[in-house]
Parts: sequence; structure tokens; C-alpha cells
Amino acid sequence: MSLLARFRRPATALAAATAATLVLAGCTGSPSGGTPDGEPVEITFQSWVPNIDQAVDAFNESHDDIQVTLETITAGPDGGYATMLSAVQAGNAADVAQVGYDSIPDFLINDGLEDITEYAEGSAELFSPWQWETGVFDGSVYSIPQASGPLGQFYRADIFDELGIEAPTTWDEYYEAAKVVRASDPDRYIAAFAFNQAPWMIGLAQQGGANWFGTEGDAWTVDIDGDETLKVAEFWQKLVDEDLVKVVADMSNEWNADIQNSNILTWISGSWADAIVRGTAPETAGNWAVSPVPQWNAGENVSATWAGGSASVVLRGTDHPAEATEFAVWLNSDPESVSILTSIGAGWPALADTSAIASLQDDPEVFAFYGGQDIWDTFAESDAAVDTSWKWPPLSSTLFASLSDNVSAAVENGTPLVDAYRLTQEDVVAALTERGINVQ
Repeated sequence: MSLLARFRRPATALAAATAATLVLAGCTGSPSGGTPDGEPVEITFQSWVPNIDQAVDAFNESHDDIQVTLETITAGPDGGYATMLSAVQAGNAADVAQVGYDSIPDFLINDGLEDITEYAEGSAELFSPWQWETGVFDGSVYSIPQASGPLGQFYRADIFDELGIEAPTTWDEYYEAAKVVRASDPDRYIAAFAFNQAPWMIGLAQQGGANWFGTEGDAWTVDIDGDETLKVAEFWQKLVDEDLVKVVADMSNEWNADIQNSNILTWISGSWADAIVRGTAPETAGNWAVSPVPQWNAGENVSATWAGGSASVVLRGTDHPAEATEFAVWLNSDPESVSILTSIGAGWPALADTSAIASLQDDPEVFAFYGGQDIWDTFAESDAAVDTSWKWPPLSSTLFASLSDNVSAAVENGTPLVDAYRLTQEDVVAALTERGINVQ
């Protein structure tokens, strides 16, 4: 039976199908401890995280038997992921790579990952159960979790104080705050409507109670245009229609300038966005704060993530699966390494016990930028409030491309955002069906 035929079965059958076809070339590699001639095993690690070389250097300094070379790649399905999978097919892939939780199913269906169960299964207790499970299919381990991206609201506390408003705790309050902000200055907006960011839009839908993918029997279910999602779309449609948010791609040059010039005052984003805010607008140090994401119903505590998070995977074809896994586990569990990763903006640690992570306890640069606030308390609460039943489907790259394209077209053409989500529903169902994946 072919991989695609097997993949008609959802959820845990994904890994059974993939594992059956994986070529475990790495099983013939040397065990951890160096090469037969006593030289260290050399492996390559691909990542897009700025400054992650600090953690790689720390590993190399503390290990004589394994040495890691870092290769910087572009994040996402159209950049580094495509390069990784092409290299796997060509037989010259890196050993370890950073991959989003959302894209692990894509890598499995494309036969791109090693089954690292025999090297990693003893490490499960080190990590948050839900983050560990993002890389486990049919009992086999395919990744080591690194960090999640629980959502928070970064906001300009100084300007909010000037305007007499507090950080919104509900979406109704957010709407009212947006009107106050807009009236205060012709160039000022409470936020950007980031039509370019499918992960952001998905996170907002998840936080609104949507659950886009599930399984029933031998089929996937797809609910991208359900009531919960359309409620979120209609809310942002109102903000766009009333010119209360600026329609601009976030992390673009224009958006960067607006953050620097105090023309965009909030950003609902993952915990890793701390490093982006600090790097984009260092002169605004001391003026920012972080609060929980606004709630749809007062008193609730519902959060979500920006595309789940990311993990370290061992790419198919490596000659050193044991050493590659050892590095992946160390990178994401050693307290020194995780402290570095947190400080540079890799996300909220996947570690089950974060009490030994120095940068979470005291990070003078981060805390000073946010006016002395320990922002990690907010993200710890956000991470605990994430709906961990959310499933990422195969073909997430298709999902991301379709959603961003359809929303961008809606903004450009002045058509309803709800129609963009309905079109995305049709696109994703068609794409899954075309790949032979059973959809209910």
C-alpha cells in the first residue's frame, strides 16, 4: 500500500503510514561517543532563530564527542522547509532541523523524518506532555519539542496611560480602546490587521473557540468556516471597516517604522515576539508592557498559540541519528541552553519544569524593556490556558498559503473576510482530497 493510500486514515495512522516507508539509513551510524578513530562526530543543524548560535556554541564547548555546525535558513514552508525536503530527496540533508509543530505532519507525509524513538523515548518526562505529543505519531517519536508560542498582548503602557485607557481584558474593551487610540492622532492605530500572517489569524480563531481539524473514524474533519471563526472574522472586519486598525503586513518595513514611531500601539503575538519588539524599537525601552489576550467573555481565561511552536527534528538520511537526537534533547532541555533560547526569543520552553531556567527568573534586559514587568508570568499563564486538543493537519503549508492569499484578496478587493475563510475551507478540503486523504 502506498504512503498516500495509507494516509487516508487520520491522526495516529499518519505515523504508521510514514514509519512504514521511512528509510532508516541512520541506523547504521556510529553510536554516540565519537567516530571509530576517536574524532568527534560532526553534525549540521538548520534553524531560523536569530542568535541561536549561542546555544550551539554552548553545546560544542561542553561536548568533545559531537560537534555541531549551524546553518541559518529562512523560516516557513516557502523558505527553509522546501530546501530541507529537497535536500532529503537529494540525499544531502542536514542532520537536525528546526520545524514548526504545524509542519511536522507535512514532513511525515513527504517522508522527510527519521523515527528517533529508540534514542528519544526516555526523554519524554523532561517535556510538557502536550508539546511532546506534537511529535509522536502511533507511538513513534519524530521530534524533540523546543518551545511554544502562547499569545500575549504587547502594548505601549505609556501611551495607554496618557490616553486614560487600560490594557483591554475583553474584545469589547479592545474595540472601545481602538476608538480612543484612533481619535488621539491621525497616524495612530491600536494594532495592525496582519493580512499576511496566517498563523496569527489561526491563533485568533483558536482563541475564539474554533477547532479547525479533527478526526472521525477514518476521516479528517475540517471546520475552517465554523461559527467561532466567523465571529472572529466579523470582529476584525468591523475594525477594518471603521479604520480602527491599520491594514499592513506585520514585520514589514512599514510596520517596523510604525512600531518605532508609536503609530501602532499593540501587537497580539507569541511569547517569542518579545525579542522582535526589543530589536525593532530599542529606543522605546521602558514603555512597553504585556497583558493576556482579550477574552470573548469577561472572566474567562482562554488562550492560543502562534502556529503551535517549534521542534528539533532529525531529517531522513542522517548517518548519525543517535548523535543528532542527543544534540536535539540537550538543546531543548539543558537549563543553560533553554535559558539562552528563551532570552533570544525562541518561545516558551517545552520543558516541564522551568524553575531552573535563569532567564525566566531574572532577565534584567527583558524586564527593564517592559518597565520592570516580569513578562514571563503572563506567558506562563497563557501557555497553561492553551487548548491542547488542537490538531495540525497534513498540508499545513497549503492551509497557510490559502488563508493568507484569500484574506489578502478580500482586503484588496473590499470583499467580506468571512468569504475568505469559506474559500479557505474549500481550498483545504480540495487539497486533502487531491492527495488521497479522506475528509468527512
